[in-house]
Amino acid sequence: MATPRIVGSLPDVPAAQWDALHDGSNPFVTHAFLSGLEAHGCLREEWGWTPHHLTLWDADRLVAAAPGYIKSNSHGEFVFDHAWAHAYAHHGLEYFPKWLCAVPYSPVTGPRLLAMDDSRRAALLQAMKALCEERHFSSAHINFHSEPEATFGPDWIARTDVQYHWRNAGDWRDFDAFLAAFDHKHRKNIRQERARVAREGVRCRLVHGDEASDADLAAMHAFYRRTFAEYGNHPALTLPFLRHLAATMPRALVLMFAERDDRPIAGALCLRGRDTLYGRYWGAGEHVPGLHFELCYYQGIEYCLREGLTHFEPGAQGEHKLARGFLPTFVHSRHWIAHPVFRDALRLWAREETASVQRYAATLAAHSPFRHA
Repeated sequence: MATPRIVGSLPDVPAAQWDALHDGSNPFVTHAFLSGLEAHGCLREEWGWTPHHLTLWDADRLVAAAPGYIKSNSHGEFVFDHAWAHAYAHHGLEYFPKWLCAVPYSPVTGPRLLAMDDSRRAALLQAMKALCEERHFSSAHINFHSEPEATFGPDWIARTDVQYHWRNAGDWRDFDAFLAAFDHKHRKNIRQERARVAREGVRCRLVHGDEASDADLAAMHAFYRRTFAEYGNHPALTLPFLRHLAATMPRALVLMFAERDDRPIAGALCLRGRDTLYGRYWGAGEHVPGLHFELCYYQGIEYCLREGLTHFEPGAQGEHKLARGFLPTFVHSRHWIAHPVFRDALRLWAREETASVQRYAATLAAHSPFRHA
C-alpha cells in the first residue's frame, strides 16, 4: 500500500516523477508551472495560499499526487463558496482553514488526481478526507477537475458552472470558414470589429516563449499589472515567473501583442496544451475600441486554426463571448465537507444551484451565433 506524504514545497519533488503521473496535455499541472509559482513569489501564506501537496509513495517512487494548498480565504479560486463560509460563521463554526486541490489563479479544467490508475486515484480521495480529519480542516475541494463523475463517491458534493469555450466543430480551415458558420448579423459584427481595430493602425504580433525577448516579457507583465491595478486587485504573477515559463515551457507560453508604430500597446498571455489554447491574462496601455476582442479572442481562434488546435478556453465568465463563437460549456468541482450536518445541507444547496446553472446554460444555447448550432 502506498504511503501518503504531505509536500510543502513542490520544487523538492523530482520533476520527472511528478510529470510521469499525467499525459502532458495540460500545461497547468506540469511540475514546471506549479513549482514555478512557488519558486518565484506568486504564492504567499498572507495571500491565503500555503502549498500542501498530497502525494502517495511506494518507497522512493511517487505513484500519485494532487496539487494542494491550505487556504485561509477563497481568493483566486473561481469556485465561489463565500455563502458556505458565511453559513459556518453564522453557526459559530470556522470554515477556514480548508484544503484545496487546484491550480492557483487558474479556472482551467484539467486532471487533478494525478495517478497511473483508478485505484491510486481512489486512494488520493481517501487520503484527502483523512487529511481534513487529522488537521481539522473544514473541507476538501477539487476545482475544475476533468476526472469523470464515476471517480467520486456519493459523499463528494458536485458543483457545476458555465464557461464559454471555442471548439472547431466544423472542421474550419481558416477564420473565413469559421465566420461562414455564423448567421449574417453576428458575422457582420465581427468583421466590423476587426476592421475598426485595423483602421486604428494596430497590428498584432505573436511570439512563443522561446521567441520572446526580455522586453516582450516585461511588456506583458506591465500590461498584466495594469489590468489588476484598474480593478483594485493584487497581481500575483511575477516577472521572474514569466521568465521561468519562457525558459522551461518555451512552446507552451504564447504571447500576443497589439502594436502601433512598432510599439506594444496591449498584450494577451496564453498557454498552449496538446490540443487546447488557454487564454489567461490581458492588459492595455491605451483604449482602442474592439481591441480586447481582437487580441483575446480572434487572434486566439486564428492561432488555433493555424496550429491545428481544436479547443480554445479564453477564461472564466463573460456572456459577451457567446456572440463571438464561444459556446456555454459546463465545468465541475467536487467538495467533501467534514461536518455531517453541513454536508447534507450543502448537498441540497448544490443540487439546486446545478439545476439553476443548467437552465441558464439552456437559455444561452438558444442564442448561439451559429446558423446550424
